[in-house]
Amino acid sequence: MAKVLCVLYDDPADGYPKTYPRDGLPQLDGYPGGQTLPTPQAVDFTPGQLLGSVSGELGLRKFLEAQGHTLVVTSDKDGDDSEFDRELADAEIVISQPFWPAYLTAERIARAPKLKLAVTAGIGSDHVDLDAAIAHGVTVAEVTYCNSISVAEHVVMMILSQVRNYLPSHQVVLDGGWNIADCVARSYDVEGMHIGTVAAGRIGTAVLRRLAPFDVHLHYTDRHRLPAEVERELNLTFHPDAADMVPHCDVVTINAPLHPETEGLFGDELIASMKRGAYLINTARAKIADRDAVVRALESGQLAGYAGDVWYPQPAPADHPWRTMPYQGMTPHISGSSLSAQARYAAGTREILEDYFGGSPIRDEYLIVDGGKLAGTGAHSYSTR
Repeated sequence: MAKVLCVLYDDPADGYPKTYPRDGLPQLDGYPGGQTLPTPQAVDFTPGQLLGSVSGELGLRKFLEAQGHTLVVTSDKDGDDSEFDRELADAEIVISQPFWPAYLTAERIARAPKLKLAVTAGIGSDHVDLDAAIAHGVTVAEVTYCNSISVAEHVVMMILSQVRNYLPSHQVVLDGGWNIADCVARSYDVEGMHIGTVAAGRIGTAVLRRLAPFDVHLHYTDRHRLPAEVERELNLTFHPDAADMVPHCDVVTINAPLHPETEGLFGDELIASMKRGAYLINTARAKIADRDAVVRALESGQLAGYAGDVWYPQPAPADHPWRTMPYQGMTPHISGSSLSAQARYAAGTREILEDYFGGSPIRDEYLIVDGGKLAGTGAHSYSTR
């Protein structure tokens, strides 16, 4: 029987919810483009519940224990004496979320001789050392597309919030004020702006589709060019790389995976090539942007704003400069962990486990590493060192 080690974020400060603001979730028929939703044989949760925290357990305990497996759930993941490190030594499966990542470094993988499967309950598996997973024969899988639309909605919200100066204006209300001039002195319309995405995969393309009705000019760069009919439909301008695209854009949104080609991409040099007063939105991975270069650009006015929900490390320390830099709209890593998304990534995680324990192939679109090499979505999206 297998030991399954699941790393999830802590419960709400006032305890696990007994009720929720809404009853249930809208029924979806599938993902855009035709990919089917997760198809587990059953689930042991009610869609709309908080599944991504420790008490939610991704709805997995009944399923796993009924088959004789052991489930260990913890939020204690950092430091040499963390519960994660203590339990990892004999774990066969590790599950974690990008929002509270259990960093499976090469050193940790080497200390886990029984490890066979690393599952991301969500999308984005860069918290796993993919080279080490390949070397040690560990399969890496994620629930592809489960929260892509969730993140795309968050991106659009952050673009509007930054350009319209929403958060400072809301703070005026909270503080009991009414100084309209203070609110609008940094407020613009997105109409007519040039907006570009770095990467136009599931999330990036969804962002472009949601922005098109705002009468903006849309740009993108990706190592896989979109079909000509999509470019015509959305009136997209393609650029061969980010360096070519960003000088044209008033807003740039990063929707790329983290790998050697994207790490540190938005440093002083690339940011300096952007329009003065451009906005940068990053819900992808924090290390795609140079932490201190972002701070400098906001303080100098080269960037008018920066918003995102990805940090490094996660959780971010209290003294992380992105908490206090000016003109930012940072949130904890929440864009892909709405209650709607949680129902999908919990169901997808169970589907992956059902296939693994049943000896059936894991869906190709869920695979990142398999058989000692990049596979499935991983072969399309990632590169190794």
